[in-house]
Amino acid sequence: MTRPGLADITRVFGRIGLLSFGGPAAQIALMHRELVETRDWLSNDSFLRALSLCMLLPGPEAMQLATYAGWRLQGTVGGLIAGALFVLPGALVIGLLALGYALYGQLPLVQAGFAGIKATVVVILLQALVKLSRKTLTTPTSLALATAAFAALFVFGLPFPLVIAGAALCGAIGTSTPATAPATPPPTRARSLRTTVLWGTLWALPVLAVWLADQTFLTQIALFFSKLAVVTFGGAYAVLAYMTQTVVQDFGWISTGQMIDALGLAETTPGPLILVTQFVALLAGFADGGITMALAAGGLALWVTFTPCFLWIFLAGPYLDQIAARPRLSAALQAITAAVVGVILNLGLWFALHVLFREVRTGVWAALPWPTPASLDPAALGLTALAALLLLGLKRGLAETLALMALAGLGLSVLT
Repeated sequence: MTRPGLADITRVFGRIGLLSFGGPAAQIALMHRELVETRDWLSNDSFLRALSLCMLLPGPEAMQLATYAGWRLQGTVGGLIAGALFVLPGALVIGLLALGYALYGQLPLVQAGFAGIKATVVVILLQALVKLSRKTLTTPTSLALATAAFAALFVFGLPFPLVIAGAALCGAIGTSTPATAPATPPPTRARSLRTTVLWGTLWALPVLAVWLADQTFLTQIALFFSKLAVVTFGGAYAVLAYMTQTVVQDFGWISTGQMIDALGLAETTPGPLILVTQFVALLAGFADGGITMALAAGGLALWVTFTPCFLWIFLAGPYLDQIAARPRLSAALQAITAAVVGVILNLGLWFALHVLFREVRTGVWAALPWPTPASLDPAALGLTALAALLLLGLKRGLAETLALMALAGLGLSVLT
């Protein structure tokens, strides 16, 4: 294996950041090709073990994998460069799109285009659900965990962190495989403490600043998205239902339609899908205080979403051998992954009901959302069927499908 310099890391991870479309699976495949196959910077075994670690941690696994690779190659500076370049191109694009949406999103033609994008989001979630189910639900236990997670969220409205914690506990106590001896000794406690204090302070400083400045709205943004950074297990799709419930129903920052639009736009940009947090915060800030507040809220959400990712990697990376030797941690991760299938089903069904029906009631029975049958939107149903044909039937690319569906929404509005 070769050891690159900082200039090489900057160039390669800049390229990865610009080309990282298509969600975590495509992003991980791109990094494997660039780092393992093309340049021989990491061995295949090191890459896969690092991926397992990133899946065990909260946060976007692809971004954290990039950070780990940079750290492994050139220490903390390499990790900072790799992680930042993986996020910044998409963050810039998302920021521009969110501002454009806030200024012009209510225009009839824009809304018509987003009708096609919303229909595509429903199919994207269905596609993610099918792919993950095939890989994950291979045993009766995994199926039971997914079913229980779906019922807990969709029917009873239990908090997302509680569902994830319950799944992890079930996995940890359900394995009897003994631990094995790690290959290398762990780092010193002093080093781990220094890392925790440094990155924990960097994470907390903006939160403390807006609280001391008596900025109630920005403090809510900082605290909520900080909490989200801690519970984001299983990828962005898993936490979107929790985020949607909180920002739409609890805080009232944005509407359901805006949340679906945010996800649709985040799907079209490079970088981790969890950049949708920046979009949501920007829209909420614009509604609260115009462009200045929007930029402050979006920047704050970015900081508290991704700063913890560096903390997790710089703290846990040196412990990779010790983590791999603990089967209970691995079993907890597998249980969380099974529960995530139920979480994504909850999210997909919730989105589908709000896209296909003009009126959806809640509280009819427990937390169960219940659509009014007469409010079914034939146009939305037709657009969803078209999106399914393009993505699932004709196997068209995501960017192409979103563009075609936006045009279909515009065309339908002209005809009707």
